[in-house]
Amino acid sequence: MASGNAIRGSRVGAGPMRWAERGDQAPRKSVTYWCANGHATAPSFAADVLAPPLWECPRCGLPAGTDEEHPPEPPRNEPYKTHLAYVKERRSEADGAAILAEALARLKRRRGE
Repeated sequence: MASGNAIRGSRVGAGPMRWAERGDQAPRKSVTYWCANGHATAPSFAADVLAPPLWECPRCGLPAGTDEEHPPEPPRNEPYKTHLAYVKERRSEADGAAILAEALARLKRRRGE
């Protein structure tokens, strides 16, 4: 059964560990990204890793790039489409009328009309 003491294994008044106590830190590089709203963020990456070309802005969620003068365009918000809208993209009015007539004829045959 857990006791509810969240500070297990530590003494009262113990401070945070310092970098020297944790060992050497891996070499890092900071890359600055800018979004279309002008927000800047600078995440750190390992020095031997290629930084990604895009990063999500933590303030507004837009994509951010490394070029301050030309940040990536915000994504276009496509309006919600219903199932009917997708069907209308694939079929013409004449196709829809033919399918409806065929379905009604099958229904009438089943009912014996």
